[in-house]
Amino acid sequence: MLENAWVIPALPVLSFVLILFFGKRLPKHGHEIGVAAVALAFVLACVCAVQWVQRPANLEVKPGSEEHAAAPGSPAQANAVAALEEKAPPGSEGGHEGEGKGEKEGEAGEHEAEPIRKPVVKEVTWFDNGQTRVKAGTHVDGLAVTMMFVVTLISLLVHVFSTSYMHGDRRYTHYFAALSLFTAGMLVMVTANNTLQLLVGWELMGLCSFMLIGHWWEERNNSNAALKAFFTTRTGDVGLLIGIAILFFAAGQTFDIADINAAALGGEVSHGLVLAGAAALLCGVIGKSAQFPLHTWLPDAMAGPTPVSALIHAATMVVAGVYLVARLYGVFWSGFDIGGGGINPVALVGGITVLIAAALAFVQTDIKKVLAYSTVSQLGYMVMALGVGAWTAGVFHLVTHAFFKGLLFLGAGSVSHAVHSFDMKKDMGGLREHMPITFKTFVIGSLALAGVPPLAGFWSKDEILLGASSNGYPVFLVIGLLGAALTAAYMTRCVYLTFFGEYRGHGQPHESPPAITVPLVVLAALSVVAGFVNVPGGEWFAKWTENETVLSAGVAHHSFSPFVALFGSALGLLGIAAGYAYYWRNLGPHRLTQRSGAAGTGYRILENKYGLDRLYTDWVVGGIKGPIARGAYWFNQRVIDGVVNGVGIIARGLARFVYDTVDQKVVDGVVNGAGIGAEDGGRVLRLMQTGRVQQYALFLFGAVVVLGGTLVLFTTG
Repeated sequence: MLENAWVIPALPVLSFVLILFFGKRLPKHGHEIGVAAVALAFVLACVCAVQWVQRPANLEVKPGSEEHAAAPGSPAQANAVAALEEKAPPGSEGGHEGEGKGEKEGEAGEHEAEPIRKPVVKEVTWFDNGQTRVKAGTHVDGLAVTMMFVVTLISLLVHVFSTSYMHGDRRYTHYFAALSLFTAGMLVMVTANNTLQLLVGWELMGLCSFMLIGHWWEERNNSNAALKAFFTTRTGDVGLLIGIAILFFAAGQTFDIADINAAALGGEVSHGLVLAGAAALLCGVIGKSAQFPLHTWLPDAMAGPTPVSALIHAATMVVAGVYLVARLYGVFWSGFDIGGGGINPVALVGGITVLIAAALAFVQTDIKKVLAYSTVSQLGYMVMALGVGAWTAGVFHLVTHAFFKGLLFLGAGSVSHAVHSFDMKKDMGGLREHMPITFKTFVIGSLALAGVPPLAGFWSKDEILLGASSNGYPVFLVIGLLGAALTAAYMTRCVYLTFFGEYRGHGQPHESPPAITVPLVVLAALSVVAGFVNVPGGEWFAKWTENETVLSAGVAHHSFSPFVALFGSALGLLGIAAGYAYYWRNLGPHRLTQRSGAAGTGYRILENKYGLDRLYTDWVVGGIKGPIARGAYWFNQRVIDGVVNGVGIIARGLARFVYDTVDQKVVDGVVNGAGIGAEDGGRVLRLMQTGRVQQYALFLFGAVVVLGGTLVLFTTG
């Protein structure tokens, strides 16, 4: 199956086509095709995962070795593999001790070899452009297998959830068609072996997110949210396109991701070009993964159906940017000198995003917007992890976050299904008694998000903190710890306003049907156990996912630190305790924003989202729609149209001159004169054509006389 991984993204593509053309004629209006296709894709992804785990790690690679700084399939890689196979016979097993860059072994001072599984690469020629042959295919390694498993699982649960949540929707069939294509876009991206193919999946998700966020486009707010998401992410995508172009030429006119990583790590490309490529790609990451300062689109994207929000936040769209950094890590590692410690743009963007988004979650009353800002903050954690050199931790947090954030969004959908609202303050409260399954699963997801041990979020967040601490990024360790406390506190607030106190809504709330609660239970179970795949002593996740690029760069992988784990968990529990004291026990500075001018100002800043939405909407968009548009219109009317009109006037005058003078008097005069001459000559000759022989003889005699006289004249003279 690893060699035929292309089938997995092909299934939802086929589902999209079938639903679009035949969905409305089917008994379930198309959702049976979508569920079946994604279910089959999930089964195949599981097969890929099993085959990958069983695949022997028969090559031992020294971190940072020059032998390994080459891409799979390239001549350099072929030579490196051949050399390594001589040193490590097939089937040899190596221990994964996790020594990082710079750690030595014995007196010889050599890096300890790491076992790796060779990726499975299948490709065909896509097109030829001059002497450049562009190929398309699949690159399947531990990272791709992990993402295929997560994407298909979350998508399957979202499809099942949607059969009940979206029942009776006016565009039910269209919804499931777009959902299938959305899933296909992410799967195309994670299996891509080159940047152009990756771009296809990247943009396909952008298109589908536009359609799904604006699913109920009749309402102006929904269409505006879809447009905002589309144009904001397109802003970042300009950087992505530039980055792909830079790296294409820098790596020797190739789009192959492995070759690009190898060129960046192998010193084959000037640092300036690698830095430019990394900076341009980072712009795409900022837009797609909603990082500061282009994070403003994601909370507004909650205008779409809640299952779509779950899919966007857990397994597609926003995690695409994180995946891009992880897949092209050689470029970011070399371009921004991540191994050097201190501060770099990736870590800085992620760190800022962690804090500003967590703070914004405190002032939201819409449960989905609380979770949206939480996602922005957690994406910041992932980007920060990659920026501080904690590659495995960043990818691991992406996986665990998919489970508990998918659970929380679907839980919010279950609540809204019962109370027909997303407003926690006005229409919720006391729901734990009416919705016990939703309540229990939502609490599990909240505790996992807060990093409470031994739930999944604890293990992945601990690795991020450990990476920042051990790799020379103390500032980002502090940011990570503060973010953990804030996360626990705002989720405690969210749980209290939704499930505790008195019910403030209308009607009688009730537990959701099994199509909604079963996905919640599945995700809750995964939120509990998923973290154990990378527990100390086993660290199976690291063994399965760390690839040639990571090991070639010598990315550090550190053992479990009880001190960091306990300190991070303590801050998380402190955040929960603070929330409990404030809401349950009514302790703390209530109404502080009314008594303190500074607190009131701070609250208004958060309420106005730091003024960024106003900056973009009123200044940038408003400026384009206002003065800039008016100036462009004036320039168009007075300058461009003036030039065009002037050219038209000149052309018309020139045409009139050509017609009146050249055509009518000269050309037509010559033609008419020739005709008149011919007509007059014919009239004279017609007089001579009488038909009388005597007259013709006279003309002949006269001509002879004239000719003879002429000859005599010339001969005598």
